[in-house]
Parts: sequence; structure tokens; C-alpha cells
Amino acid sequence: MNKRIIEGIEVEASSGNVFADLGLPGADKLQIKSGLTVEIAKAIRERGLTQAEAAKRMSLTQPKVSSLLRGEFSNFSERKLMDCLNRLGYDIEIRVRETAEPIGHLVLTHA
Repeated sequence: MNKRIIEGIEVEASSGNVFADLGLPGADKLQIKSGLTVEIAKAIRERGLTQAEAAKRMSLTQPKVSSLLRGEFSNFSERKLMDCLNRLGYDIEIRVRETAEPIGHLVLTHA
């Protein structure tokens, strides 16, 4: 990583995945889950839904929605988070392509 000093404070440029920067296992999946959770929160806010209304639409309990909106997404699978977005009126497109690297990566893009 690229380290430098700014106003006497050492800073590092991010790799683009904070979970990888922290050395967490499953960083790619954590980044995907985080991105999906951000989209869910945005959809709930834009639609003016209460947590109870969002829970009903997403087939969750209100406490689970509350946890999710606080960023507690580790107990949710990527599939469940995608299902929640579908139930909030979002389409999800999965694109598979070959990479030059020996191992591919998961990437969440926004349209």
C-alpha cells in the first residue's frame, strides 16, 4: 500500500476494499454484502418506508431490518440480501466473464 505523511499523520491509500485493507478473511464477500446493504438502506430511505414496512416487503422481522440498517450484515447471505433488493423493486444482473488473473473477483457495480 502507498503510505505517506499528511500534516504529520501517516495515511495509506486504500486498495478499494477496506475489508482487504484490514486483512479480514472473505474480504471480497464482505465488500459485496456491504454494498448490497447500502443499496437496501438507500431503497428504504428513497421509498419512505418504516422499518416495519420494509421488513414486511423483505420477509424479515423489524429487528433484523434494524440490525441490517446498522451495518450488521454478517448473518445475511449474499443471496438473501439480493432477495431483499428484489422485494424492494430492484433488478439484479450477474455478469460472468473470464479474467487474466488465476483467481477471479466478486465486484458490485451500480447502474
